Amino acid sequence: MRVLLVEDDEMIGHSLKEALSTQGWSVDWVKDGLLAQSAWADGDYACVLLDLGLPKRDGVEVLRHARTRGDTTPVLVLTARDGVDDRVGGLDVGADDYLVKPYEVRELLARMRAVIRRRDGSAHSVIGNANVQLDLTTREVLVQGERAQLSAREFALLHALLERPGAILSREQLENRIYGWGEEVSSNAVDVLIHGMRRKLGPDAIRNVRGLGWRVSGGSATGAGAVA
Repeated sequence: MRVLLVEDDEMIGHSLKEALSTQGWSVDWVKDGLLAQSAWADGDYACVLLDLGLPKRDGVEVLRHARTRGDTTPVLVLTARDGVDDRVGGLDVGADDYLVKPYEVRELLARMRAVIRRRDGSAHSVIGNANVQLDLTTREVLVQGERAQLSAREFALLHALLERPGAILSREQLENRIYGWGEEVSSNAVDVLIHGMRRKLGPDAIRNVRGLGWRVSGGSATGAGAVA
């Protein structure tokens, strides 16, 4: 999945980007508040990791701007500001959680999963439909009682579809959820991923709506078009 990292400290930013990448996240990293505001508005992120003490525009103002325009992306504040007033202020502006530096990466990952689950409307680590369930903690998929392992990009793609069961997601929407800045994306990258996933999950797990995109079953299907 794709995450926006907003951190002006070079050492922290590099180490955190590397740690998240090894866990399968696609990380877009910006180092000041103005760039964060622009990237956030243009991107489709599963989560935003936001420092508060930023150059050019403070993190609180970046967060306030995003919430004012109706953005509901989960936000985990990562900051050295450990005062109660700072924590309360960040949460009141719209942060979903607050982690004070220094922190353990394991705890950060757990909190990221938690805020994403809450955004998805689930208190549990498993999302899915009657046929396919995705465990956000172990990154395993359960298909008719059998467990299968997914690559990082397969996981991100399936998570994006299961967030909105029945809805059709376009190629561009899926690419935006899977790939970060600077990553080369071939014209058939999504097709190749879905072809491989169908071999693991079964041919009907992910349906193609010709000319529109892909969807998984569950909820009320949207849109017209031939389904293959």
